[in-house]
Amino acid sequence: MKKIAVFASGNGSNFQAIIDAVKEKKLSCNVVLLVCDKPGAYCIERAEKANVPTLVLSPKDFPSKAEYETEILNRLKEEKVELIVLAGYMRLIGETLLSAYEGKIINIHPSLLPAFPGLDAIGQAYNAKVKITGVTVHYVDEGMDTGPIIAQEAVRVEETDTRESLQEKIQKVEHSLYPSVIQKLCSGENL
Repeated sequence: MKKIAVFASGNGSNFQAIIDAVKEKKLSCNVVLLVCDKPGAYCIERAEKANVPTLVLSPKDFPSKAEYETEILNRLKEEKVELIVLAGYMRLIGETLLSAYEGKIINIHPSLLPAFPGLDAIGQAYNAKVKITGVTVHYVDEGMDTGPIIAQEAVRVEETDTRESLQEKIQKVEHSLYPSVIQKLCSGENL
């Protein structure tokens, strides 16, 4: 079974969806590490409850991004991680990790990329009054939400939707789409 590391910065609801999918045998991989850049983030508690080892590092404790990522890379190698799954990780991945894991880092984004990249994509879509937004899973490159798209699923924005109800609808799609894409990658399907 493929060994994956999940990177998260906050609540970790997508991390939880991945853990749950593994428990329910909908996802056949081993989640061997949670990497978090925010000490005290709720995703750390989720990892502890699921008995997933954690690596919690604050980037400001390192002289450079390269040294921060080298510390992460050393742990990834130690754990023999084969796929990095970003799940609400709020940092751009740098050259150190990109070159070591080229084509093996994926991210989930709450919009139909290339529309609404970056922070607060749900708010961007809601404020733009679009009729359709959605979820994108993509490979990570050096840009912000610019890597090749693996899968997308549309979410209709109803006139009655609030920003909060739209976020709930999008998260529901994320929590099913991400584990299914990860399963395909872990089982060797070409996407």
